[in-house]
Amino acid sequence: MAEFSIEAIDDVIHGRVRLGVMAYLVNAEVAGFNELKSALQVTQGNLSVHLRKLEEAGFVGIEKSFLGRKPHTQIRMTSAGREAFRAYLEALDRLIKSASR
Repeated sequence: MAEFSIEAIDDVIHGRVRLGVMAYLVNAEVAGFNELKSALQVTQGNLSVHLRKLEEAGFVGIEKSFLGRKPHTQIRMTSAGREAFRAYLEALDRLIKSASR
């Protein structure tokens, strides 16, 4: 049996909303705040909290600007975020394989 370990599962990414953000951004160059909010079906406050945690970890970059008088927030996955997400998926794959034997 393969070694069973959850140590490589990144707690920052593993939260449901944060995982959704990362999965969405991995295929998108950039996503608007409202686009993510709609895709993930979360509240503005909930998304803000999770984005802050991802930003503090260096996994996403957030750019705030104004379009006219309306705030406009764009989120991008950083290169560190791409690497962390790849490592997360690999760790999850190993865990699933060890559990399915």
